[in-house]
Amino acid sequence: MNQNFDIIIVGGGAAGFFTAINIVDKNPKLKVAILERGAEVLNKVRISGGGRCNVTHACFEPNELVKFYPRGEKELRGPFHQFSSGDTIEWFEKHGVELKIEADGRMFPISNSSQTIIDCFLTATQKLGIAVLTGQSVQSIFKKENTWKIETQSENYLAEKLILATGSNPKVWEMLQTFGHAVVNPVPSLFTFNIKDSRIKELPGVAAQVTVKVKDTKLTSTGPLLITHWGMSGPAILKLSAWGARILHDKNYQFTIFVNWLNDEDTADVEKKLKDLKQEHAKKSVSKKSPFELTNRLWESLVLASGIEAETKWADLSKTQLQNLANQLTNCTFQVNGKSTFKEEFVTAGGIDLKEINFKTMESKLHENLYFAGEIVNIDAITGGFNFQNAWTSGFIVANAV
Repeated sequence: MNQNFDIIIVGGGAAGFFTAINIVDKNPKLKVAILERGAEVLNKVRISGGGRCNVTHACFEPNELVKFYPRGEKELRGPFHQFSSGDTIEWFEKHGVELKIEADGRMFPISNSSQTIIDCFLTATQKLGIAVLTGQSVQSIFKKENTWKIETQSENYLAEKLILATGSNPKVWEMLQTFGHAVVNPVPSLFTFNIKDSRIKELPGVAAQVTVKVKDTKLTSTGPLLITHWGMSGPAILKLSAWGARILHDKNYQFTIFVNWLNDEDTADVEKKLKDLKQEHAKKSVSKKSPFELTNRLWESLVLASGIEAETKWADLSKTQLQNLANQLTNCTFQVNGKSTFKEEFVTAGGIDLKEINFKTMESKLHENLYFAGEIVNIDAITGGFNFQNAWTSGFIVANAV
């Protein structure tokens, strides 16, 4: 027995729900179903943002917003002019969810709970009569004349239009390759760096505002860095991992980084400052107190790494020791050996090749009535609510198009 719908959406995540709700909002006559392979829907929404759901980011200018997407920057410019973070806030308010902006620009529901977003979606799908069918793992997709046929392990579904919002699901990508779509191989994005190094071994929890570069590449990033038990994390590192997702994958996650602990200060300038400190604090011990915006613990570790013993006075520093210290502060070299995935918010770089999608409608350029929403396409962002914003925007555009 075939079950007939006007539109079928595969994937019961953020993009799938948002698309479905917007379609039926605009055209209540349409019969729409969401197929989800798991027993529960909206799982990623539940765990995102530490269970608070980082809905979007308070960046309201589309041309600025696109800069947070290592893959998709050019393609998202048009879509973000149609539906941007401001529209997201308005949409959720209209559906009874108020959002708040945190100091770093991330936006969360006022309730501080991702359940608020899930309840909002579930209430809307119920009210609009959208069928939400769980435990439906798609086995195959066929196209016959103007109808899509979707087979799951237990049912067959027919629909005029098919929307895929399956995130980074390799099985669906494989099916699309049989339809002639090119898939850019997925590699991890947003990960932390594993570093074993005596200079940071005793410093988990210490943070600094830094500039990080990857040796032999153009990759560079500025922002807060956090020392952890296994190495380095924090926005500066996560940004680097997103922009360098392909390059670092090709290096098998074995590479060298340079950390400037004083953000962008020049080695020569720092050496000059250290010489001045040598005059000013002649009788004081070097390692005791940090003269820069670094924690004392980090400062002490870098002083020791420069070959300066714990009780040495400023007056007794040799020229070589001063140079070493200036280097440790501005050009500190670390060996990265592997990565750790960032929390459970696993993001991949990869997906449907962007050249095969019409970004005015999110429709496939190869097959009529086949649409994509969310992370299934080769678009991903750094952390901060941007991946969700891509889900909302692409879902809205699909809904308009169908």
